Amino acid sequence: MIFRNSLQPKIVAVVPAAGIGKRMLLDIPKQYIKIKNRTILEYTLMRLLSHPSIVRIIVSLHKKDKYFHKLSIASNIRVTSVIGGKKRIHSVLSGLIVPTNANWVIVHDAVRPCLSYTDLEKLIAIVKKSKIGGILARPTSDTIKYIVHKTKRISHTISREKLWHALTPQLFPINLLRFCLEKIIRDDIDITDESSALEYCGYSPLIVLGSYKNIKITFPEDLIFAKIYLKELFNT
Repeated sequence: MIFRNSLQPKIVAVVPAAGIGKRMLLDIPKQYIKIKNRTILEYTLMRLLSHPSIVRIIVSLHKKDKYFHKLSIASNIRVTSVIGGKKRIHSVLSGLIVPTNANWVIVHDAVRPCLSYTDLEKLIAIVKKSKIGGILARPTSDTIKYIVHKTKRISHTISREKLWHALTPQLFPINLLRFCLEKIIRDDIDITDESSALEYCGYSPLIVLGSYKNIKITFPEDLIFAKIYLKELFNT
């Protein structure tokens, strides 16, 4: 049982899970791949449920999803599902229109199951000092090359001094994120994360250093690392 301190922020988590994961080369969406006895999505939701400030989780599903409601975690009283959209931005917005008494929203990738409680706690702590919110991220360690798109030849090397890899979760005031996402749609701008929407509207979210273990499972080889990290995090 989770006991909630009245001074803790009320946060709703939105988990876009409408993707089908073509790059995994499987016949099921990658969020439903099993590691040990649980799906990737279940690990993701378990971590979010472990924090007392997260009062509700809204999972945005593909309209033809036939897997989610078979999971035991789908019946958790704090978990709700909605139908997502063609793009991530539409799936997130589908979650944001669900009535809630929360003031903040965390958006977390369905296929980032290796989020640690420590990183989640560090991100949520920024509500005490920021009205805009922020994201988990890591500084880039690889050398970055800029290529000429058509020829795939290197044009030049980009300085990595100020470059960071954006991760999730990303945490923002609900009304602000909704406003920014709606503007992005009206202006027909293509984005790949929620922070980009705020940046486009002139806001500057904070960066919170996250663990390298918080990987996004995209390719088959990512499962090798996920199995190792999940064993550490969940004792699986």
